[in-house]
Amino acid sequence: MNKDKHNTKPNNVDYFCVPRPLWRRIKKHLPKSPRKPGPGRPRADNRAVINGIWYVLWTGCQWKAVHRDWFGVSSSVLHERFQRWQQQGIWAKIFQTMVRFYARKRCIRWQWQSIDSKSVPSPLGGEATGRNPTDRGKRGVKIHILVDERGAPLAIHITGANQHDKWSVEDLIFSIVVTRPSVEQHLCLDKAYDSADIHGLLTDANYHKHIAHRRRRGEPLPEPVPADQKHPARRWVVERTLGWLAKRRSIRTRWCKKAENWLAFVQFACAHILCDLAIFG
Repeated sequence: MNKDKHNTKPNNVDYFCVPRPLWRRIKKHLPKSPRKPGPGRPRADNRAVINGIWYVLWTGCQWKAVHRDWFGVSSSVLHERFQRWQQQGIWAKIFQTMVRFYARKRCIRWQWQSIDSKSVPSPLGGEATGRNPTDRGKRGVKIHILVDERGAPLAIHITGANQHDKWSVEDLIFSIVVTRPSVEQHLCLDKAYDSADIHGLLTDANYHKHIAHRRRRGEPLPEPVPADQKHPARRWVVERTLGWLAKRRSIRTRWCKKAENWLAFVQFACAHILCDLAIFG
């Protein structure tokens, strides 16, 4: 009996090769090589290029550290192709494609959604960075993400580390890749989002909001809630998804000076997460 047929867990990540299920669904979005190439060296194969970008995503190494013998492509070609695909919007299309693939395979669990953010250091600075108040004022950025009940990312937004979390809620809600159905939907957020404007925004967006209460200055301590009356925890899925993203070293620390390049890495990583959730659940 073939054991892989009944495997319910993704295989260990191969840093040198994009998983075949993911490659089969993203290759159609990559520009095709011309049928009649001109004189000179032939164009590098897209499969080799995407494997090189995949390696940089996971290891966080410099582009020039990728040896030509590893993928048959020079580091300059990898970097140039990565940036060109970003300018053409290909990484955004890949993310959108995998959201729709996940929706077809597993059906998006709209009933319970969550939003959270993660601060990431940016030692080289660059665009869309800010002084992180939780890291001694060092330069940093934030990943803001909206997920469904399983933790599948449906919307991504990045800002400087000095921007308050609540200012990204509207961008996340209105940038969800697929159309929200008219069913009962709950949205869970932590106490950083407890403000009157966020409550009003979620009401207008037809959400049943579940926001942890932020105690104001001078407000008396709340009475303890019995264990049998507490609402079950549902925000852990977004924290788990942010943990999955942090396993990739190019996302754990932002080395890109251009914000759109780092966003492309985040979109590529989310596409992989969606692929695994669609296939393995």
